[in-house]
Amino acid sequence: MTNHQFDRRGLFGAGAIGIIAAAVALTGRRSDAAVRYEVARTPAEWRRRLGPERYRVLRDAGTERAFTSPLNKEHRRGTFACAGCALPLFASATKFDSGTGWPSFYAALPNAVRTTRDSLFGMERVEEHCRRCGGHLGHVFDDGPRPTGKRHCINGLALTFKPA
Repeated sequence: MTNHQFDRRGLFGAGAIGIIAAAVALTGRRSDAAVRYEVARTPAEWRRRLGPERYRVLRDAGTERAFTSPLNKEHRRGTFACAGCALPLFASATKFDSGTGWPSFYAALPNAVRTTRDSLFGMERVEEHCRRCGGHLGHVFDDGPRPTGKRHCINGLALTFKPA
């Protein structure tokens, strides 16, 4: 093998890695194929069940535009649940106005969410997703109010609300 052949193969391999990395960055979806969830559906089933916008948020880790969710103004007592599988995620008593444009909570319900590291786009964040179906909810930050100091910044499209 000549150096010229090696260089072409190395360039091809580096290009393939770059394409894969770009695809992950563009979709925003983490690779969690090894994780098994209680609620599992095919992509086609999720699309039918959720519709295009909710699918983009919950299954492709998209983000809705800030200040567009009607749940920003939801102040009644009740529970916010996963729009994908109906698992209760947040109590209304923990909701607060963060000024960010997304529903925000200072605590999740016990055994409701899981987190993963998200370093897409050069930022270190903590992604939050539904423990039961793996749906992407949003991110958790350390700039929230007492008593936890956490801000669970959640896409309204990832949630439904059930009044108490």
